[in-house]
Amino acid sequence: MLGKFQQSMKDALKGGDKAAVSAYRNIIAKLKMAQINSGKPLSEEDAIKILASHVKQLKDSIAQYESANRMDLVEGETFELQLMDKYLPKQMSEDEIRQIVKNVISDIGAESIKDMGRVMPGVMKAIAGKGDGKLAQAIVRELLS
Repeated sequence: MLGKFQQSMKDALKGGDKAAVSAYRNIIAKLKMAQINSGKPLSEEDAIKILASHVKQLKDSIAQYESANRMDLVEGETFELQLMDKYLPKQMSEDEIRQIVKNVISDIGAESIKDMGRVMPGVMKAIAGKGDGKLAQAIVRELLS
């Protein structure tokens, strides 16, 4: 995955797209830092987890910048988010996540909100990198209440 971003950055450099170059450099730095910290090359799955975490950070930043009326910063973060969407797996819909939650609940025999701690790990494993954890948590709460 790192190679894909490096190639995209080279293409952006050749095309003179300064905003894309900056965004790709930021993404590459995150991936390289994780690789250095782990001491081994990143697997595709590890890279997706890192990028999904970065997407979450970008969305949080966008929300904060919007509430502070800093549209200049919103624009930059939104641009980087759009670049990353090309490389991440398609995100699951609410209905797909809801079905996974139902399956996990029935598999472990969860009956009440007290079982949430047993349900969430299975759900998160099933949707890793492909679904929104906050949405999954809300669905689990709804179905177990």
